[in-house]
Amino acid sequence: MAKTGILVEGEKRLSSDKEVSMPKVSIIIPVYNAEQVLARCLDSVLAQTFTDFELLVMDDGSKDGTPALCDAYAAKDTRVRVVHKPNSGVSDTRNKALNLATGEYLQFLDADDWITPEATALFVHAAEENHADLVISDFYRVVDGWTARKGSIDEEGVLSREEFAACMAKSPADYYYGVIWNKFFRRDLVEKYKLRMDEKLRWCEDFIFNLEYILHTERIFVLRAPTYYYVKTEGSLVQQGLEIGKIVNMKMNVLEYYTDFYKKVFSEEEYLLHRPEIYGFLIDYSHDDAVIPFLPGSKRLGKEKAFSSHAPLTVDDSWAEAYYMARLIRRYTETIAARFDLERKEVEVIQFLVNFRHIESMQEFAEYLNLLPIAAAALLEYLAIKGYVKTEFGKPESAELTEKAAELKKAILQASEELERSMFRGFSEAEVETLRAGRARVIDNLRTQLEH
Repeated sequence: MAKTGILVEGEKRLSSDKEVSMPKVSIIIPVYNAEQVLARCLDSVLAQTFTDFELLVMDDGSKDGTPALCDAYAAKDTRVRVVHKPNSGVSDTRNKALNLATGEYLQFLDADDWITPEATALFVHAAEENHADLVISDFYRVVDGWTARKGSIDEEGVLSREEFAACMAKSPADYYYGVIWNKFFRRDLVEKYKLRMDEKLRWCEDFIFNLEYILHTERIFVLRAPTYYYVKTEGSLVQQGLEIGKIVNMKMNVLEYYTDFYKKVFSEEEYLLHRPEIYGFLIDYSHDDAVIPFLPGSKRLGKEKAFSSHAPLTVDDSWAEAYYMARLIRRYTETIAARFDLERKEVEVIQFLVNFRHIESMQEFAEYLNLLPIAAAALLEYLAIKGYVKTEFGKPESAELTEKAAELKKAILQASEELERSMFRGFSEAEVETLRAGRARVIDNLRTQLEH
């Protein structure tokens, strides 16, 4: 057990000396002069469907209104821990946060970015159900009000260290591999091997941390859901005031470490096989693709996710409840579709079969999908070709889920759990049980009404 109220280098006192259990996740955000963007970042963390976390906000000597904003958030939510410290750079700031972290897992953000509401929940599920030492996810690249999904591994699932290193060798300088904010780390591994950011580096320091961490992993889970909104902030090493000679030495040290990493991961024969790709990093360096408006894959910011900004006129309106429920279900459905490279309608078919097991009426099934019966039947046949359902010849209503749909079914059930957490946030256990008992009667009443 840990006690609150311990002050470390300006850490904000949380409350009294009440004992609290260790959080599942420590979320770390280094902050410097981020007054204009920080609220968006912090709000996205506090809106997570998974709530068992501590948020370490590390103020690195900010000169604007950032310190006051950090303290305001800490005053509103006891999960927020604020540290005010003299300016020492992002690596030292992250290291101090690692010294303070108490969670089982580590998650990182930058102050000008934000995460999706289900990001932490997806990471936790992926890590625990797959016994993963590292989870890596897709992300959204944000440029001038446009977004594009970014990811480098096409299939979701578990990879060994060697398999992941081989994938990374194909595009090592891609941000997908190099950054820490689209990854989920086990803190026990970080502490066991005394892993920290290299404070001497001001370029690729997070990449080096990743490489050192990967050396101690066995199972790496690829999560195809985009969990992070990344807004690139320009700024070269020259603009940071470093001399050319120091920049060259720094980059050569990074490149030397990079090649040494592959010598440790691969056998001599495998290393020789991958050497052309590995040395491609020498001319590639770290990069991220651009977002080009209007091209396929690019969307206006806000169009990539279902959301709602309407406020109901009355809180006891069933229409308003149904509206919000439908929007939230659509958000979860779109996330699942992104993970499995499916269309939203295809996921809705699987959702129907998960919840109702079989199709009683093709007319009802088609209405559920908001499609014509012939289009609904065609969609079933298409999913049968993909291997997610099986049907008897000429009988689409006979559709059943296959073994291939197991992971998809699991994702749908997990989303249902997260939806429940969102619905009942702030309710006592007794209140939740009462509402759940009443829900069964409500559903029965609605179903009866539709039968007449």
